[in-house]
Amino acid sequence: MRGDQGQNCNEPLHYIPDTNHLDHTPIKNLRINFHFVNSRDSSHNYTGNEARRLVRELFHSAQKDLAQNNKMWLPHENDTPVLPTRYRYVLTGMPGDPDDDGIYTHFDDELYYYIHQGKNRNLGDRRVIDRYAVQLDSVLNIFIMPHHPDSVASPTYSAGGVGVAVGNAIKIAGIYENGGPGWNYRGVLNHEIGHILSLSHTWAYNDGCEDTPRHPGKCWNRSKEAPCNTMASNNVMDYNAMQHAWTPCQIGRVQAAMARPSSRARQFLEPRWCTLDESKNIIIRDTVIWNSMKDLEGNLIIEEGAALSIYCRVSLPKNATISIQPGGSLILHDARLHNACGEQWTGIEIVRAGNREGRLIFLGNPQLENMRFPLDQNPTD
Repeated sequence: MRGDQGQNCNEPLHYIPDTNHLDHTPIKNLRINFHFVNSRDSSHNYTGNEARRLVRELFHSAQKDLAQNNKMWLPHENDTPVLPTRYRYVLTGMPGDPDDDGIYTHFDDELYYYIHQGKNRNLGDRRVIDRYAVQLDSVLNIFIMPHHPDSVASPTYSAGGVGVAVGNAIKIAGIYENGGPGWNYRGVLNHEIGHILSLSHTWAYNDGCEDTPRHPGKCWNRSKEAPCNTMASNNVMDYNAMQHAWTPCQIGRVQAAMARPSSRARQFLEPRWCTLDESKNIIIRDTVIWNSMKDLEGNLIIEEGAALSIYCRVSLPKNATISIQPGGSLILHDARLHNACGEQWTGIEIVRAGNREGRLIFLGNPQLENMRFPLDQNPTD
């Protein structure tokens, strides 16, 4: 999709949050649940309160890293901006079941184990997912599994904290064997969810982001001695001890994936853009360009002297209104205004005061869908 001036609505760099207008990028909430897969004798994974304790620690520490993005360690002494990620996780059980907290335990001698390497590795095996997933079409299912005991017994097998994204689910292994608090594995969780949200590894090849330098891979953590005083990485998509930094380009890629109607990532989001929340109104007070797709949660108001240019898809919640105040301008460049939930939004209100009024300008062929009131009617009538 492109606007009439060549604006690319799929360009990840257009989705980097604008720190002057953070409300223009509403926080997206990704629905997740957790499955602990165990042997029938309950001897190979956490169960009951221990499983729930681990999920609480893992969940909250992963959320904390998302909320407190850290400065990149690479390149050494870089000036890469530290921007808000603008997405979070929501632990999600079955709708209408107050006893379902989104944490499940399964006992299955055939499918409980994970093998990360070797001829019998089962990283891509979906059988455990197909058998035990819950709400797979709308919730990202995360399977906490043990390494196979025979693998752990081998001196050549690494039984650390590892994971893999398998289409629309994630497997994580090594937590039970290695023990320790849940926050030790927050990087693994955020890393694997990063793959679901379109991010690639940042070593060995180009991941599509110029601000994620290739990690030499020699340093697991930063130290006072060379070379790890300057060559360690903390990026979420590297393998390292921290995995708590997202670059602007990586955040843009995630936001772009969540905005594309056909993307896999979008199916896991809470559709908070369906219902009008007037506390989430966006007020345009200066000159602003939207060359990325957006899902608004409130009304849109263009103030006097302000101008908003829209090039891409913008969804308005049910019963929302776009209001153009006298002296304000809305310029639609081949844009698409609609409701992403199939409901009706109210329409565009051109406000008049004396001989002054708001300006609505069409450039190209904008699409106006799901409007309750055509443009020749006043939405307030």
